[in-house]
Amino acid sequence: MENEFYPEIGKYYDTDAGDFDRRYWNNPVLQQIRQSFREEVQRHSFTTILEVGCGTGMDLVHFALTNPEAGVFGIDISDEMVRITQHKINEEKLANAHAVAAKVEDLPNLFPTKKFDLIYVFFGALNTVKNLKENADILRSILNPGGRMVLTFVNKWYLGGMILELARFRFSRAFARIRPVWGGYSPAKYLPSRCYSPKDIRAAFEGFSITNHHGYSIVHPAWYFTGINRKLGRIRRILWNADEWLNRTFLWRFGEYTLFTFQQRDRSA
Repeated sequence: MENEFYPEIGKYYDTDAGDFDRRYWNNPVLQQIRQSFREEVQRHSFTTILEVGCGTGMDLVHFALTNPEAGVFGIDISDEMVRITQHKINEEKLANAHAVAAKVEDLPNLFPTKKFDLIYVFFGALNTVKNLKENADILRSILNPGGRMVLTFVNKWYLGGMILELARFRFSRAFARIRPVWGGYSPAKYLPSRCYSPKDIRAAFEGFSITNHHGYSIVHPAWYFTGINRKLGRIRRILWNADEWLNRTFLWRFGEYTLFTFQQRDRSA
């Protein structure tokens, strides 16, 4: 069963890849969240950057275009996602962009002579790894001294989502995230994964300095509540701004996603 874990996830995303971009461009909440993720990455300088879970290459291509002097690398467990990413790289003629079908455990052998100034994960790719602590140690090993990681996670303690599901009498879905294994967003397709609390994440990445943390969709409905978001219209902006204010309080840890910026301690200093 252990050997089937990553192939099962790869097949899930192979199937998901075909209309991935279309669904994204029809979802303004996802677009707003991704832009915020990108802005956090772009706050930091880098000459080499790695994306874990590059999907269809939206962000890999973006950073390769906006940082033409940098080496931009990406991995994804889905062959089909990487195929689409490579097609975009070829279309843009990006000599500085590289995408490989691989998992985090492959990285030390995949790029044996390379270390990265910045590693990022958007939309929770590390929620689908076998062991978060072991993956954190691998990422540490390929990060330059003083390097940073901008990592986002699907949050175990998304209180707003729990309340909304309870209001709909969907008790199983309300508490799905706190189970040992989470089935993913789709009620029709099972994705073996785990949701992590901020405490879990800090424990896995012990030894890194945390330079920033942020919660998303604290009071703003999550991206997958499409019907609610459509009805809210302009009120979404007010709720987004409310989330920004709540990030100054302890309530940041109860959003649908959490973002952490970690910095590698320079042990030579």
